[in-house]
Amino acid sequence: MRKTLIALMFAAALPTVAMAMPGDAGPMGGPMDGSRHGGQMHGMHGKGPYSQLDLSREQREQIRKIMGEQMHERKQLVEKYLQKLSPADQKAMKDEMTAGHQKAQADVRALLKPDQQKKFDEIQQKQAERRAEWAQFQAWKAQQPQKAQ
Repeated sequence: MRKTLIALMFAAALPTVAMAMPGDAGPMGGPMDGSRHGGQMHGMHGKGPYSQLDLSREQREQIRKIMGEQMHERKQLVEKYLQKLSPADQKAMKDEMTAGHQKAQADVRALLKPDQQKKFDEIQQKQAERRAEWAQFQAWKAQQPQKAQ
């Protein structure tokens, strides 16, 4: 059951996140038009699944909004089923996801040159700071209704 939920969560989240990215930015903020690789994307076909449709800016924004809503709904669905697991299974799943994420980050970093690793580390640090700020905000927000009573 746990492995099925993990697979469901990854299968649901990854394509949606990829499609919700801004049209010109790659995963590390660079161009996605393949210009760094002689115009080839090494397995990717253009800028995304809708790149061949010649969409207007308004259409791209609407599609991005739809995909964002779908991602949110999928996240809620995963949370719904995650809550049905025992606390031990929930913790095990989250720990397994964290370990997988950390391994992927280490694998990516190992592929980089020293100057790229330095920039990568800076990006990771900024993201960690933003996550900490977000957690602090969420904790503050959770306390607000209690103070009003």
